[in-house]
Amino acid sequence: MKRLARVAALSLLLAMTAASCAEPSVLHVGSKRFTESYILGEIVTRTVDGADGVRAEHRPGLGNTAVVFAALRSGAIAVYPDYTGTIALELLRLDRVPAIEALNARLAQFGIAAGIPLGFSNTYALAIPEERAATLGITKLTQLRNHPQLRYALSQEFLERADGWRGLAAAYGLQAQRATGLDHGLAYEALARGQADVIDVYTTDPKLGVYRLRVLEDDRRYFPAYDAVLLYRSDLPQRYPAAWARLAGLQGMLTPERMRSLNAQVEVDGATFRAVAQAFVEGRALETDASASRWKRAIAAIFAPDFWRLTREHIALVLISLACSTAIGLPLGWLAHRATWARYWVIGAVGILQTVPALALLAMLIVAMNRIGTAPALVALVLYALLPIVRNTQTGLDGVPDGVRQAATALGFRRGARLQLIELPLAAPAILAGIRTAAVINVGTATIAAFVGAGGYGERIVAGLAVNDSMLLLAGAAPAAVLAILLEAAFHIAERHCLPAATRRP
Repeated sequence: MKRLARVAALSLLLAMTAASCAEPSVLHVGSKRFTESYILGEIVTRTVDGADGVRAEHRPGLGNTAVVFAALRSGAIAVYPDYTGTIALELLRLDRVPAIEALNARLAQFGIAAGIPLGFSNTYALAIPEERAATLGITKLTQLRNHPQLRYALSQEFLERADGWRGLAAAYGLQAQRATGLDHGLAYEALARGQADVIDVYTTDPKLGVYRLRVLEDDRRYFPAYDAVLLYRSDLPQRYPAAWARLAGLQGMLTPERMRSLNAQVEVDGATFRAVAQAFVEGRALETDASASRWKRAIAAIFAPDFWRLTREHIALVLISLACSTAIGLPLGWLAHRATWARYWVIGAVGILQTVPALALLAMLIVAMNRIGTAPALVALVLYALLPIVRNTQTGLDGVPDGVRQAATALGFRRGARLQLIELPLAAPAILAGIRTAAVINVGTATIAAFVGAGGYGERIVAGLAVNDSMLLLAGAAPAAVLAILLEAAFHIAERHCLPAATRRP
């Protein structure tokens, strides 16, 4: 078992080393988890790709502001789009938005700078359906206090931001109003179905007109200017001068109307982020096939240009984490079988890990490892896969009859030989069932890797949630389901060919 323990440690070390090694010739671009940030991230990626002989790679939908800023600080990404109000109030915790020079003086301590104003401002606001607003006579935020019956459905980040709901409620005396968290991409549907009355919006949202919403006047001027800029590592201009020159060409290129139009091409017309960004960078009109059937669009969404990249990433996440979990879980299962005192500790520990919400575990790992990307995602998947492997290994070894062990001992088998030649083969069906269960679990759980920029099919699911696009959700969920089925079939074949006939499941 010492050898197995060494293999386990070595496997995890090699996996983590491989996961944390970034390609030196890749310039990573980040974005947050909403439509406009996806589009801007793609525009930046398409703009710099090929400059300085490097490949630009977009890590989309990295989550909220804190996560993507942590990625920038750690060097996991080199640049991402953000807004001056967010930088000043949320990241630097200032009480106002200063000039860009003052922002950069504060950001210098992190090795980060802001620059290249893109030409538009995207301010937060609250909106209410036009008919409802007309009935109640609401045009300003100050009037909301007179209508405590209104239901607020606000994005989770807006609820927690320093410049979000808490500050707004204090400024307008809305503390008594009850606000519930809802993903921004679903909030419009909640309004349309009468499940909410007030939502937070961005002033460049294209759906404001589609859903006939009234943006309420911020009559106390609570929200500052949120001018779109690029937030980047300070050494970016020196490391990639040609890429920086291309980025400088984006300054002032996006008017509010143009940005709203780009957002509409995704959220209303159903175009992909990449297609919209590519058309913008090339200065041409976006070509769409409005006559395509739903099935044709579904197939096109599933087998989009990123399909094979996402497949490779997802399979790598599942197989590497499964290998590490197996190498760690088998010795732990053996320990739980051999020592009663260890059984409760080992099974209890891996059981507790299984109950921790996936996103919470990822957040803790990001803080602990001070990085995003494949490394924390792999660690999370390894931990989640341990329970079925450990428990089935222990159960399988417990099921070996004592008479068989005694007979082996009488024949002169030492403990190690008995374990290797008799106990493990007899316990193999149970052990393999645990590994199979862990593999299928990890196929689904690996979709959370997209929240920290580790790729996989989760990228599509996260993007689909951001824009409330069921087709995009299907394009991520369907391949994951097929992969789970294929893994199940592969384990069934392996069981038939690798296990002795007497130990196979009927």
